[in-house]
Amino acid sequence: MNTQLQREIGAMRKSPQQHLDELRKALLHLHKVLLEIERTDYEKIHGRVSAGELLRLVIQDVQFAWLRPVSEIIVKIDELLDGEEPLEEGADRRLSRQTQDLLVPAEAGSAFARNYHLALQGVPDAVLAHRAVRLVLSNSAAS
Repeated sequence: MNTQLQREIGAMRKSPQQHLDELRKALLHLHKVLLEIERTDYEKIHGRVSAGELLRLVIQDVQFAWLRPVSEIIVKIDELLDGEEPLEEGADRRLSRQTQDLLVPAEAGSAFARNYHLALQGVPDAVLAHRAVRLVLSNSAAS
């Protein structure tokens, strides 16, 4: 491969910070979609909840506990991006791998895998949000 082409390809690759920022945005959207699905299910039984009540439910209620692994990855990304020190070598790849490992829907498995499977089976917005995260992850793997 000639040197000019190598430089151009290198310039097109995203930095670890850029990759994490894109992953964060995609995960936030996915989390929002999943949270809305769970909120709708909760409100069918318990009636409408305010934004403040929803926050309390997300933090404390067992029905929302399955969403916490996504929240935890987002928090890890935030901590890395907001940190004073440069990113540790490979931190972006580790979080990408953790995200890939988490976002595997399954009828049997962890609470997250089961609920995620149901969300992807019944809500087109969840499928689109899942696809957006997978696209970010596949773009990082190609770099």
